[in-house]
Amino acid sequence: MSWLHELLAGGGVGLVAGLASGFTGTSPGGGLVIFSVLLLGAEQHVAQGTSLIAQIPPTGLAGIRRYWQGGNRSPLPWIIWIGLGFVIGGAGGGYAATAVSDVVLQWTYVVYLVALIVLLILRRDRKDGSLEAGNRDDLHWLPLVLIGTIAGFSSGFMGIGGGLAITVGLAAGLRVPQHQAQLVSLVFSVVPTNLPPAWIYWSQGLMVGWPAIIGILAGLWIGTDLGARLANGVSRSVLRRAMIALVSLMAAYMTYKALT
Repeated sequence: MSWLHELLAGGGVGLVAGLASGFTGTSPGGGLVIFSVLLLGAEQHVAQGTSLIAQIPPTGLAGIRRYWQGGNRSPLPWIIWIGLGFVIGGAGGGYAATAVSDVVLQWTYVVYLVALIVLLILRRDRKDGSLEAGNRDDLHWLPLVLIGTIAGFSSGFMGIGGGLAITVGLAAGLRVPQHQAQLVSLVFSVVPTNLPPAWIYWSQGLMVGWPAIIGILAGLWIGTDLGARLANGVSRSVLRRAMIALVSLMAAYMTYKALT
């Protein structure tokens, strides 16, 4: 594949992943990049390394701006506590991933996605809607560190960015309003918490070519802005159903990959 074809293919991957990221609040360069790069024929480790490297530049800034303009906020203590757990979990996950086979990574990915789907489906809003009326800022530090650790480990081990775990953990686990949870998740797309696992993958050459990386980054920047703009115009129930559909599609494809 020529550099031009790699650039265009990467741009397509980034645009689709960015749209999904901005709309559902998952980290740009995360699971959708893995999903798309696998469709292009790459191996699991290469797809995950590409995803982690694509998450280092702040491609989610445009999406964050859209959520912020919509009245959503990300409390600084949340970012600190989740970030602390993320760094710890990310380094451990990155080293663990290089020690296992593609098949183990694929099945772990499937189990992880199914668990997130179950949490999203089982989530129930309070009847009075009090926790959905506006932003929250009253969460204890311990569950935030735990969410960050799980997100970091999933990022390092599966290369998916951790945004899914942050969004689902806050929205389904701690009952944070969906739009606010998605904003907090996107904030971590501009914080370089993925540097340790990304360096581990990069040092072993587990990534696609640089023209494809450049195309992915350009597509992510544009797509995340468009996706976040769309998300601000729909209800939390629509966002949750969209996330369930997206994660279910990824889980089904990864199951197919693991079986073939």
